[in-house]
Amino acid sequence: MKKDQYILGIETSCDETAVAIIKNGREIIANVVASQIESHKRFGGVVPEIASRHHVEQMTIVLEEALNKASMTMNDIDAVAVTEGPGLVGALLVGVNAAKAIAFAHQKPLIGVHHIAGHIYANRLIKEMTFPSLALVVSGGHTELVYMKAHGDFEVIGETRDDAAGEAYDKVARVLNMPYPGGPHIDRLAHEGEATIKLPRAWLEEGSFDFSFSGLKSAVINTVHNAEQRGETILPEDLAASFQESVIEVLVTKTLKAVEAYDVKQLLLAGGVAANKGLRKALTETFKNKEEIDLVIPPLHLCTDNAAMIAAVGAIMFEKGIFSDMSMNANPGLDIQFQQ
Repeated sequence: MKKDQYILGIETSCDETAVAIIKNGREIIANVVASQIESHKRFGGVVPEIASRHHVEQMTIVLEEALNKASMTMNDIDAVAVTEGPGLVGALLVGVNAAKAIAFAHQKPLIGVHHIAGHIYANRLIKEMTFPSLALVVSGGHTELVYMKAHGDFEVIGETRDDAAGEAYDKVARVLNMPYPGGPHIDRLAHEGEATIKLPRAWLEEGSFDFSFSGLKSAVINTVHNAEQRGETILPEDLAASFQESVIEVLVTKTLKAVEAYDVKQLLLAGGVAANKGLRKALTETFKNKEEIDLVIPPLHLCTDNAAMIAAVGAIMFEKGIFSDMSMNANPGLDIQFQQ
């Protein structure tokens, strides 16, 4: 009988300090997240130095809580997986050094994980992955279409050329005087308004799966400034609805074309913006009659940064025998492919 495998995951790439324990790559035993949103809210965005200091303060607390929730000790753990990159270098360093210390002290294998691979593998915690698959990754720093032929085989077929979708949401929210993080506020407001304001869609070249949201962000800012100069009032809810409609139309249309072009069996939604109700609804509507495509949308608590997703990738890398050594460092420019 095969022994159960337990992976401890650590995530500190931005402003969440998280530790999780995953059983056999798919079952969450513990998933603890300490958020810093309240600390960064007054600055209108994440301050890297503050984020790093909070990680230092929270790391041992979150680690102990995860082990206590799982009723386990480090003796029960098979390997330690940690976000190696991308992310804020100071924040990453806290997690990487904590993981190295834990792995060294308890003589456990160390596994460096790519943050975006983590978001994709959050889906495996609710449903087994089937290949070939396509992941739509939408977060504050990334908007990508990632094609996968097998576990750990990532091919980025489309990515943002400027602002990621999440960045655009935060910048538009700032224009509407909404607090950080802006995405959830825009999403909520959009459902109260009508998409009555004409805003651009950046389709780029024919056949391109790349994205661009900088022009849309600028168009929203110009719309607000022009209205102010004319003494006109724009309903914030209508502007939010119009902006969200533009973003979602581009995301869903390009995703549908990529699904058809690459003949995939499964579509995975991933990243912080995967929590957006408008996007979740649009994808569900678009693919509801396409029975040949298995659409997987993770629950809200697995969309934002967490360590369960890092441990889920770590489980696959553990099985493949892909480990890191004590020279591992934070790597903000880490390539998504598993390093053998």
